[in-house]
Amino acid sequence: MKILFVLENYLPHIGGLEIMFKNLTEGLVSSGHNVTVVTHKIKGTESFEIINGVKIHRVNSFQSRYLFTFFSIPKVMKLSKSSDIIHATTFNAAFPAWLASTMSKKIAVLSVLEVWVGKWRIFTDMGLFNSIIHDFLERSIYLLKFDKYICISKSTQNQLVNIGIEKSKSSVIYCGIDYALWNPRKYSSVKLIKKLNLQNNYIYLFYGRPGISKGLQYLIQAVPKIHKEIPNSKLIAIVSRDKSYRKLYDSIIKMVKELCVEDYVKIINPVQYLELPKYIKAADCVVVPSLTEGFGFTAAESCAMNVPIVASNVSSIPEVVSGRYILVNPRSSEEIADGVISCYKKKYLIAHPKKFSWDSSVKSYLKIYEGLVNENT
Repeated sequence: MKILFVLENYLPHIGGLEIMFKNLTEGLVSSGHNVTVVTHKIKGTESFEIINGVKIHRVNSFQSRYLFTFFSIPKVMKLSKSSDIIHATTFNAAFPAWLASTMSKKIAVLSVLEVWVGKWRIFTDMGLFNSIIHDFLERSIYLLKFDKYICISKSTQNQLVNIGIEKSKSSVIYCGIDYALWNPRKYSSVKLIKKLNLQNNYIYLFYGRPGISKGLQYLIQAVPKIHKEIPNSKLIAIVSRDKSYRKLYDSIIKMVKELCVEDYVKIINPVQYLELPKYIKAADCVVVPSLTEGFGFTAAESCAMNVPIVASNVSSIPEVVSGRYILVNPRSSEEIADGVISCYKKKYLIAHPKKFSWDSSVKSYLKIYEGLVNENT
């Protein structure tokens, strides 16, 4: 099959979505399929290159994923003519993919990571006007007709059904975890703990972007209570300093100072993705205080590393957690603190490890593609 992906972000841009589509596209290539990606061009990247067999076309959109929606149309229209499947994801890639599939009469698949209709003001720092605009734009996406909606969790599928998409039009395919990378037996924490000067500390870890939906602010507010109960505790927060999160990053730094917890919090810059397992291995527990998650890579990765986690009991997180864990209510610094303290006391739930295989995920996508192709022949 010839499969055209329309994605606002792809390698070398790194995030949960990019990891998902890297593994999916390269997995499809390994299965013998012809895979092309159209994405937006970020600074320092080539307009065209082939990475691990995936043909990547990058569209100059002046570094704007919003402009990508329109600037990508000519390229997507051209490449769609020789494709069997056009696969896009929410949000900014949906319209050009739908338009090309409509004009070329090709099968269109939409991956839905999360549904934020009615929640933009809650999960972002947008003002009222911007949140209304984003809400309108997202609603517009779901008015477009796709042949199949693929959700990355049952939680996301339920969100989709709640806004009027027929359940029969959607399927759930979980993301995978690279267990060769997230293998606790491969790593030692001794050198890293010494490097960070944390030999005598109880380490609880956060990693990710400081977006409102990630709930870092509630974890920071939990630090005083945690320190009171565990005097040698220290929060290590690996936090993105990307310019799009500058305001939120600054607010976190300000909160640390206002709470007078500078000695108990260490905020560090993002590390290379391949280095992340070492930091998780060094942690006594990982905290995932998210307000919402489409899949929950942080939770799944930490569980794969066999590290206890304290995570919000929200959206997809209960679907992916296993091993040693504690679920808490979102937005509750009190419950987050109690969760970390319980982990320290080794009082947590224990469940059989859940496995999320990329091989299984790729096979599930192929089954859907083949079914759609057969229906349309």
